[in-house]
Amino acid sequence: MTGFVTVPDPQPTALRPAVPPRALRPGRRRGRLLTALSVLVACLLLFHRAVPNVFAHLGSLLESLLPWLGLAVPVLAGLALLRRSAVALAAAALPAAAWLHAFGGVLPPDPAAAHDLTVVQHNVSDENPDPAGTARALLAAGPDLVALEEVTPAALDAYATVLGRELPHTALEGTVGLWSRYPVGDVRLVEIRPRAIVADWSRGMRATVHTPRGDVAVYVAHLPSLRLRPTDGFGSTIRDESAAKLGAALAAEPLDRLILIGDLNGTVDDRGLGPVTEQVRTDRSDFAFSWPAAAPVARIDHVMARTAAVVRAWSLPRTGSDHLPLAARIRI
Repeated sequence: MTGFVTVPDPQPTALRPAVPPRALRPGRRRGRLLTALSVLVACLLLFHRAVPNVFAHLGSLLESLLPWLGLAVPVLAGLALLRRSAVALAAAALPAAAWLHAFGGVLPPDPAAAHDLTVVQHNVSDENPDPAGTARALLAAGPDLVALEEVTPAALDAYATVLGRELPHTALEGTVGLWSRYPVGDVRLVEIRPRAIVADWSRGMRATVHTPRGDVAVYVAHLPSLRLRPTDGFGSTIRDESAAKLGAALAAEPLDRLILIGDLNGTVDDRGLGPVTEQVRTDRSDFAFSWPAAAPVARIDHVMARTAAVVRAWSLPRTGSDHLPLAARIRI
């Protein structure tokens, strides 16, 4: 006769630890991956200079788009919430803190800050279909100085006619020009041409502007364009060479008061512009992205100063160019 033996349960059901449903268990592996990504983004924000530039200029490429790494924070935090990983959610605070450390000072500026000069910078594009309309738009900002790049012989008369009504003093070298409310003198070419460019190429200029607050050396520059190609990556080699020449010219300038205006084809975070940004400073209270005009992602147009302060910089409405104009107020 077969019997049944009842084996007592060694642990009553009521005392067993509750096993959470699979959907509620923390995804440890995924949590570790999200945590690692958060640490990586934070490190890129804080230690971007450690990213090497030897291969495809990846360091300069990263630094050109550095503020946009902040978009990773809500993505990482959202994924951590979806995965219900408390560790990954806490780790998302690391890139948030790193971004605030790098760009926390980029706040809306004080529009009433005291200033002595209003400066407008614009790469007007050599294909601009309406140079006169562009010039009128720039004058709407009430500038004391206007610096232009990519001024073609065909468009020069239009710019000179419109801008000259309020800014009668002019200095021109090659494709760059300066229009001033105050007298201009000691105009000369600044040689910033890279060795690889053998054609006629004049894109740097220096002038003395006699303002009511004293003489100011004003430099207008247009550094070589960047190209992103599969073969050589972020092609900034000739831009960097031109920036080194411009930086040397700024360092040799005898006047203490100096303003640099131009399309530098790089952001202030880009190490390739180091020779320039070691000499002059700008305002970062507004991102003031200027390129491309249709959907700006970077400020590559600049107004910078030495022994003077750029107290505000902002983008102006779009013109017929592929860049947005940039306006700045300077306290001497």
